[in-house]
Amino acid sequence: MKQTLMVCTLVVALGGCASIVRNDEYNTLAAQAENEIKLADKTGFLWRDTEKFLKDSKEAKAAAEKAEKGGDRVAAQAEFNKAMKLAQTALKEAQMAQQQARDNAKPVASFK
Repeated sequence: MKQTLMVCTLVVALGGCASIVRNDEYNTLAAQAENEIKLADKTGFLWRDTEKFLKDSKEAKAAAEKAEKGGDRVAAQAEFNKAMKLAQTALKEAQMAQQQARDNAKPVASFK
């Protein structure tokens, strides 16, 4: 019984020590967003706030890392979630800007 209790305690303790800021996940998303932004910029249809969303995302990630180092796991989680959401928004906007460029490349007149 003592061994089972010690193992359970160890598992709970290690689970509580896991990092909230998942650098690999964020870096992959941010890199993908940066690439899509570059492509959208080449088309001339980059939206006004797309780069701002990515910049704000990077700032939120930095705040999450700072909060995590300071021991504030709740603030770190909130900031990391904000960073991921902003990076996803930037990615989606860049993809939609590219679609807008494709749609405008061959406009179709409608005379109804």
